Amino acid sequence: MVSSEQAYLQLLKDVLEKGEKKEDRTGTGTISLFGYQMRFPLSEGFPLLTTKRVPFKLVASELLWFIKGDSNIRYLLENNNNIWNEWAFKRWIESDEYTGPDMTNFAHRALADEQFAAQYEEQLTYFKQQVLEDDQFAEKYGDLGNVYGKQWREWKTTLGDVIDQLSDIIATIKTNPDSRRLIISAWNPEDVPTMALPPCHTMFQFYVSNGKLSCQLYQRSADIFLGIPFNIASYALLTHLIAHECGLEVGDFIHTLGDAHIYVNHLDQIETQLSREPRALPTLQLNKDKQSIFDFELSDMQVVGYDPHPTIKAPVAV
Repeated sequence: MVSSEQAYLQLLKDVLEKGEKKEDRTGTGTISLFGYQMRFPLSEGFPLLTTKRVPFKLVASELLWFIKGDSNIRYLLENNNNIWNEWAFKRWIESDEYTGPDMTNFAHRALADEQFAAQYEEQLTYFKQQVLEDDQFAEKYGDLGNVYGKQWREWKTTLGDVIDQLSDIIATIKTNPDSRRLIISAWNPEDVPTMALPPCHTMFQFYVSNGKLSCQLYQRSADIFLGIPFNIASYALLTHLIAHECGLEVGDFIHTLGDAHIYVNHLDQIETQLSREPRALPTLQLNKDKQSIFDFELSDMQVVGYDPHPTIKAPVAV
């Protein structure tokens, strides 16, 4: 019941042993390996890491946000999900309307300067309240551009039409499961410049065999310690949801990485994680009364038997 997690732990080891040091957009520095693939047999259990706690509700609420086609962090904040705050906050503090204290390089400075950290928390708290309470502010600074959900549900063509990739894929799986075109793309070159963060998980493909649905994701950029555990769980959950609607069992989740990297300020945390023994994977339970994935809410999905090691905190590179 732990082989899925071993695939992830082996990724950590391989990048540490074989990766090369590289500079990066955030100025943090990474150890990077190009081209890597992991396979997670979903019948073995739901691949939520046990060597550190991965909060399932954050994974699930973010995925529902994508499925709804939303790109504004208000929905996430309403569900106590703060994983996209930094990118929206960055847009606000870099705007002409921001008049507070200098927040340059806030993600790094907050770790080293207690006084700055207090100012940062004060400004971030105000920002979140404004997004939740002020519709105009939320529309202007809570929106991240045409990120994942928008591309999945409202891909705009050059002719002015809109393509709902997710709905189309589900319909095709039901009517033509042997299709080799079961692909959804989040990477829209025209929209990339206006996105708060260009898609890291760029394209995924479904595959039906022997009554089982599998999914392969290509991820151009992979923050192995913080991001990848969420991505694994998110696409495993998506595969379960679509299989449920289409009357299929689940097969494998295959995760293909482009630039697989460890940030150099995560090395101590990774050493701690690698010292821990994996535990049995949990199982996923879905509300059988819900048929369409577009009807699911957080209360309709839960993991059972999740007994992870404690959380390991680490800074996000923005």
